[in-house]
Amino acid sequence: MSRTPRVAVFDYESGNVHSAVKALAAAGADVELTCDRTRALEADGLLVPGVGAFAAVRQALHDHGGDDIIDRRLAGGRPVLGICVGMQVMFELGVERGQRTEGLGEWPGAVTELDAPVLPHMGWNTVEPDAASVLFRGIEQERFYFVHSFAAKTWDLEVTPPFPEPALTWATHGDRFLAAVENGPLSATQFHPEKSGDAGIQLLRNWIGTL
Repeated sequence: MSRTPRVAVFDYESGNVHSAVKALAAAGADVELTCDRTRALEADGLLVPGVGAFAAVRQALHDHGGDDIIDRRLAGGRPVLGICVGMQVMFELGVERGQRTEGLGEWPGAVTELDAPVLPHMGWNTVEPDAASVLFRGIEQERFYFVHSFAAKTWDLEVTPPFPEPALTWATHGDRFLAAVENGPLSATQFHPEKSGDAGIQLLRNWIGTL
């Protein structure tokens, strides 16, 4: 009998952690809410939530040792899933209302404000999944719940063999932007799967299935 994958939700005082815990449990994971370094490093998967301003999330991650935990997990090929601002901080730079904040630098590029008639982008939207996506398998036509005003609008990482090409999923609200990235052990979604009903649960189930 196979073991249920253990997922740590990193509790660094930013994000709707309890809804993420409930969604992961519904998707079949053995979930633990923790800020303990050892538990976060040893889990089969680590979920990094994030709500609010890029700079505040980046600082909170640093204060709780999250930047080092994420870096060490990825260096060892251990899966990490970022959500919302938890995705944004994976990039090199965040620019919010004139403030430039250095991100974790796992991916090149900047997170900037969307050019759209209404901000924030709040509500349900369709996405354009990559044909190679694992996260969106079986839910390619579904809608997902977004709450954000900033996003990554370009993908600047050049990947060469033997490393596989990342799977990039896009959405549009004014600008076209990255709705999700699957890049080796690091995956992330700009939308909130934990607020996206059955489709969000299935996306988390698909991720858990890779652990």
